[in-house]
Amino acid sequence: MPKPVCVPCRRFYRPHRNGTAFIEAMPRGTEAAPPGLETPHLWEPYKLWMADLWRCPGCGNEIIIGAGFAPLCEHFQLDFAEQVEKWKAEITINDC
Repeated sequence: MPKPVCVPCRRFYRPHRNGTAFIEAMPRGTEAAPPGLETPHLWEPYKLWMADLWRCPGCGNEIIIGAGFAPLCEHFQLDFAEQVEKWKAEITINDC
């Protein structure tokens, strides 16, 4: 697989941390929830994923790539909160 490219820097991203846990969120309730960081209170945890964090050595921008086909855990599972804590998932993606 070719390395991802940072278009502004014209450089390849480099692996920064393999095995990075992150949370995929889902809209809370029926209210419209814009994606991103604008309204995080309108989102709630949905799935726990594991992937690789890559960083551009030029500008420092980071991306997450290489997630598996299935999440580690989902919100309805009894141990979801424990799994999030165990894997130290600190990044939440507010998008669907």
